[in-house]
Amino acid sequence: MPSADTDLAARQETDASAIAAAGTASGAAPRGLPPLRADMFAEGCPSSAVPIRIGEKWAGMVLVCLADGPRRFSELKVPLRGVTPKVLTETLRALERDGMITRTAYDEMPPRVEYALTDLGRSLFAMMHACREWAEANLPDVLAAREAYLDAQAEARTRDAG
Repeated sequence: MPSADTDLAARQETDASAIAAAGTASGAAPRGLPPLRADMFAEGCPSSAVPIRIGEKWAGMVLVCLADGPRRFSELKVPLRGVTPKVLTETLRALERDGMITRTAYDEMPPRVEYALTDLGRSLFAMMHACREWAEANLPDVLAAREAYLDAQAEARTRDAG
């Protein structure tokens, strides 16, 4: 059985040959690039099931809050000042669903619930550390790019209005 890499390489080679044979008038993208394939991501691709998405704001912070041991909901809200109870609840449920944390409800009065990291959740710390290092090294460039973009947008609006 061929591997996914072999299948991908074969599809890319076939695509490149078909585009070259057909010429630019029949589907090659501008600049001589081949068109993007509708099936370039396999149906079974796990990217949609990734538990922590790059843009997801609170999940990584919740994991960091749990690094030293179990915490209650009210304890998690302290360092996560900007999160609403609804969003924190949704984040905790998603992390529990994906096996990153456990939720333990104690049969006490008043009721007590604690959240704790699983080994799977703890395994994300190396990747999170790498992302943090990248952000520290590149944040000034990202902020400069955002500022340049906003300046260009403002200049275009001024030019269009005048």
